[in-house]
Amino acid sequence: MAERWLEPLGLLHGPAGFHAVRAGHAMPLAGGPAAFSLLRLIEDGKEQGIYPASALSEGWEDLLPPLTRRPLPFAGLPNDRPLVMGILNVTPDSFSDGGQHLDSRAAIAAGHAMLEQGADILDIGGESTRPGSTPLTAEEEIARILPVVRQLATAAVVSVDTRFAATMQAVLDAGAEIVNDISALRQDAKSVRVVQEARAPVVLMHMPALDLRKMHEATRYDDVVLDVARFLRQRVETAEALGIPRGRIAVDPGIGFGKTREQDLLLLNRLPLLAGIGCRVLVGASRKRLVGWVTGVDSPAERVAGSVAIAVAAAAAGASILRVHDVAETVQALRMWQACADGAPPQPVEPA
Repeated sequence: MAERWLEPLGLLHGPAGFHAVRAGHAMPLAGGPAAFSLLRLIEDGKEQGIYPASALSEGWEDLLPPLTRRPLPFAGLPNDRPLVMGILNVTPDSFSDGGQHLDSRAAIAAGHAMLEQGADILDIGGESTRPGSTPLTAEEEIARILPVVRQLATAAVVSVDTRFAATMQAVLDAGAEIVNDISALRQDAKSVRVVQEARAPVVLMHMPALDLRKMHEATRYDDVVLDVARFLRQRVETAEALGIPRGRIAVDPGIGFGKTREQDLLLLNRLPLLAGIGCRVLVGASRKRLVGWVTGVDSPAERVAGSVAIAVAAAAAGASILRVHDVAETVQALRMWQACADGAPPQPVEPA
């Protein structure tokens, strides 16, 4: 059977998108509010042409529902706007904020501050997963993050960034709701069972090598966008076959994990393709080397503006979860972008 993809092009936002959909000239991207007016047809890795969305070639219609249907609410959160996931690293060596929140009290205070700034989710991690980092044991990871998870889970939807089934079980028992696994449930054979039995939402990320120390060597692709999309679709299908419904899965293209900077930009440019998997799309590019490379800013802590720009661009391309360090700035930028797209504020807000 041929492998087929529909890639949305000609994105529209605000009233233009609404009226184009109503007039039959466009279709909603993942349920809207964005819409697409064109489709690129791809079969077995080769482009078959670009057509108006309203004039799709016969035989391709079965690919439309996952692309146009709004995904189910993730962890019970709103599904009509992009969600902001605040990054909380309880580590000594993360690339941007290592050591800042290693103390549990500092981490808990930082988490509450992110919630006040508008974070929808707190993503807590105890292991630095930057390319080339030294792996941590599950026991070390649990010791670092469990006190933080217990406290913050009483006030927030907590996600935990982990590859280990033992950590997943411990944090879910402590009140965390989401598992964010950069290995897409491949690192630990027991992780699928833990997620399935807990009925937990899960984020599956693309990375080509399970050994973080060799990540920078694994950047060869036939077509990075299709290869990443194919991997994620296969992982979603596998998880679904093992008892994890597609509605509880989000996918992450893994910006910076086993990709060159040029490949990262291609993934962000063609992000709408991933909507065809039928899951929420998460993008985490905050303060990464890509931002420094494009902007010339060496210090990760000073890459705020570039990171916010990626978040807004990803939201405009259909990403529904944005994993960021700078919550207040991202929330403000998203609100302003949406108001400009709609020609009206999302809801009345008193100026600060």
